Amino acid sequence: MNSIQAALTLLRSPGIGARSAQKLIDNFGDAASALSASDSALQRAGLKSSQVSALRALSEEDIAPDLEWAAIDGNHLIPLDSSDYPNSLRDINDPPLLLYVTGDPEVLKTPQIALVGSRNPSAGGTENAERFAAELAERGLCITSGLASGIDAASHRGALSVNGLSIAVTGTGLDRVYPASNRELAHSLAQHGALVSELPIGTPPQAHNFPRRNRIISALSCGVLVIEATVRSGSLITARLATEQGREVLAVPGSIHNPMARGCHALIRQGAKLVETADDVLEELASQINTDALKHTESQTEIAAESPVGNAEKNDPEYEQLIACLGHDPVSMDTLVERSGLSTAVLSSMLLMLELTGRVSKASGGRYALNV
Repeated sequence: MNSIQAALTLLRSPGIGARSAQKLIDNFGDAASALSASDSALQRAGLKSSQVSALRALSEEDIAPDLEWAAIDGNHLIPLDSSDYPNSLRDINDPPLLLYVTGDPEVLKTPQIALVGSRNPSAGGTENAERFAAELAERGLCITSGLASGIDAASHRGALSVNGLSIAVTGTGLDRVYPASNRELAHSLAQHGALVSELPIGTPPQAHNFPRRNRIISALSCGVLVIEATVRSGSLITARLATEQGREVLAVPGSIHNPMARGCHALIRQGAKLVETADDVLEELASQINTDALKHTESQTEIAAESPVGNAEKNDPEYEQLIACLGHDPVSMDTLVERSGLSTAVLSSMLLMLELTGRVSKASGGRYALNV
């Protein structure tokens, strides 16, 4: 039995997770040696008798779906003892026993920054994710995230928009895409980066798999940038894991009235780096990567934030007047009428245009705020 087959057998065995598998490898040297060990030796290494019985009951048929998947062009199985396995992931306490990869495995060894955040971000949060991802990808960093709706998907799109590299770590087997709405995005990532999972083929989306995949996202990366997250967001789990793994944690601040910014503010109070531009990110990562070797381009993130109206409206005095009356804290239509002196009908038309261009977000209660 080769190392891939042995790893698949351990992975498919009920009750043996990454930590138990790592203990076996520590005891026996590799997965194949662990499987060759006696039942008593396996129990001395920490397995219960029920786990040993379940392990012995597995056959080649149980790992056939994984081997068939790996036989498809572009798919790869990378066991822990392979030279293709990224060292940054191998060095954590509970590294995946085996990685399923669709795309280019070499991408896993490139300098990476993880971008994570809310599944239901504001328009401004989505725009921030796309802008940061695009600029950091242009500067030579691979953008790593989790393929979820919201900030994850926006980050992947931002990287791909400038022909950059991006990696998605999924919470399902790689024979399926979750959410299904990101199927086209997943196909693009396989062509311009990689899809990665530690879960066997056929694994459906299960809630407990997503927090565990976050440790892979943070471990592969030099740092984690959080863009919009509530105080109970899974993104804060990723940030905590990053801290435990010795990675940098960075956060984009937002309005004190935006509940999606409170998780970022909590991280900043705990010591996360407050970032406003891509240069801020690179400055924080300088100790972990050779930023001099990355591409040097003028930072556009802050410039974009300083220009809150699109080109079509930039020189229109009424739009300039409206922009001056808006802020990053939501305000009502009545307040805007009072501040600007413009009619409700005129303001409604202008606000709709600004919403369509992504410059303004509509909050609850019919209130409006500028996006960053």
